[in-house]
Amino acid sequence: MHVRRYIRSFQKKPNENTILNMTIKGVIAGLRTNIKLTFIALRHPNYRLWFEGQLVSLVGTWMQNTAQGFLVFELTNSPAFLGYVAFASGLPSWLFTLYGGVIADRIPRRNMIIITQVSMMVLAFIQAALVFTGLIQPWHILILAFLLGIATAFDAPARQSFVVELVDREDMTNAIALNSTMFNMATVVGPAIAGLTYAAVGPAWCFTINGVSFIAVIIALLLMKLPPRSDISRTDNTFAQLKEGLLFTRSNTTIIGILFMIGTVSVFANGMLTLIPAWSVNILHGDATTNGLMLSARGFGSMLGGIFIAWLSRFHIRGKALSTGSLLLPIIMIAFSFTTVQSLSMLLICITGFFFMLVINNANAMMQTMLPDQLRGRVMSIYILVFFGAQPLGSLLAGQMAESYGEALTVLLFAASLFICSLIIHFRLPALRKVD
Repeated sequence: MHVRRYIRSFQKKPNENTILNMTIKGVIAGLRTNIKLTFIALRHPNYRLWFEGQLVSLVGTWMQNTAQGFLVFELTNSPAFLGYVAFASGLPSWLFTLYGGVIADRIPRRNMIIITQVSMMVLAFIQAALVFTGLIQPWHILILAFLLGIATAFDAPARQSFVVELVDREDMTNAIALNSTMFNMATVVGPAIAGLTYAAVGPAWCFTINGVSFIAVIIALLLMKLPPRSDISRTDNTFAQLKEGLLFTRSNTTIIGILFMIGTVSVFANGMLTLIPAWSVNILHGDATTNGLMLSARGFGSMLGGIFIAWLSRFHIRGKALSTGSLLLPIIMIAFSFTTVQSLSMLLICITGFFFMLVINNANAMMQTMLPDQLRGRVMSIYILVFFGAQPLGSLLAGQMAESYGEALTVLLFAASLFICSLIIHFRLPALRKVD
């Protein structure tokens, strides 16, 4: 009797295995909670459709971008011409982005995105046909890049402001971060597949796959069940609407600071990325596969940055993260400018992608949360104008400098310039770091 009572009392006491099991269960529960919070925007059905459709389409887009860059370099053997193509692609953003923002506030954004996606699909198939038939010339690529830039100028404001229709406002920052994660997942997969496809069967199939991939996002958009928009602008005066968006932007010092920051990052960091095909051949002595792997490494870093920001979104330290990323990004670029080994180059461009996303994603989220819904399309079109409009300037400058002074010195000078600009913003706008 005493023995049985002793055994029962011993069994009631927690042993080491019980404590260990409870600890493991607690850790697993904590991980599940963190994962759920990191991807919380996916609880919205419309956003899930958007995420899945866009992911497929963006893989195709990055296949085309990667193949096109290397095709241009093969046809011309000129870093400068890489800059010309990037300039042709970005030029329409100066001409049409602000008007695209007005349109995004005046018609259903879903309809606008469907129209632009169909246009991009047609251009991809045209480029594929030119390569398949052997008729492709560098000037064809310039024209197609310009036409694609027009479609992007109308697509980007609608796309950037569309997220507010897909999730609740409290999940918007998380959705923006996941948008970037989705984009950069595509930058990991797309360039790698493009490099292998290019080497195996040529660039035409990269353009064909891109054309087919647009079907996924078009179907996703058609399947969405969206409530009617109540914030559609009813005025017919385009210039009055443009002026309203510009005045709102000018009156907000924080928004001005964000715009200056993304402008400098776009010029100098994106300018560096324009040179990756030339860097892969001239510095790393590689080929199309090397080019794809380099761009995939950059995309992998950006994807990690997007996931990190999605996780970070609940801590309300966006301003500090933005400022930190803007200072560390050029430092990593400086280190990259001295590398000649492929493995080290891939590591550093991966870290570059991480900090690039830390800056761009936080800047986007901060802008979105500051804007009233009725002005969202117009003010975000200014953001897009600065970001995409600065890219062709950086690409053109990078191509010309690399042609004259080499890729390594060009990247070093771009990185030093970006570091100086980041220091100016850091000390002149301390309020930017306090934004939560």
